[in-house]
Amino acid sequence: MAALLRLALCAAGVALSLYALHVEHRAAEDPSYRAACDLAPSVSCTRVFSSRWGRGLGLVEPVLGKDSPVNVPNGAFGLVFYLLQGLLGRWHTRVASLALLGTSVASALASLWLGAVLLFGLRDLCLVCLSTYGLNLALLTINLRRWRRHGNGKNTPKMD
Repeated sequence: MAALLRLALCAAGVALSLYALHVEHRAAEDPSYRAACDLAPSVSCTRVFSSRWGRGLGLVEPVLGKDSPVNVPNGAFGLVFYLLQGLLGRWHTRVASLALLGTSVASALASLWLGAVLLFGLRDLCLVCLSTYGLNLALLTINLRRWRRHGNGKNTPKMD
């Protein structure tokens, strides 16, 4: 049951991440582009993804510059995260459980950070963003339960 739920959450996350990348790319090509998730001036994922906060969590550019190879779209980070969660979720080892939990905690912290940026900085409501925050919270919950079950020192390699 948890394995199917993880796969569904990861598939949704991959789809949302790909959509975010698509919106950012289209908006860069055509400044008049408006995505389906743009419902009002203050409910606009295009505005969010096109902002400096849409790349490198808004933290890379001030330190390493806008053109840094590390300053990638947040959707790319999401894509890697959801693919990693889906792949590692199949392995029932302590190392896999720790990696799943660690990356989930990182995604939860990133979600809190970006949620605060949405609310207080951009004053925008991004439906795609909020959806990914919900997915990240659900994966964190699944991974916490898994860690409590499998993180007890047993390291028996097994795949679903």
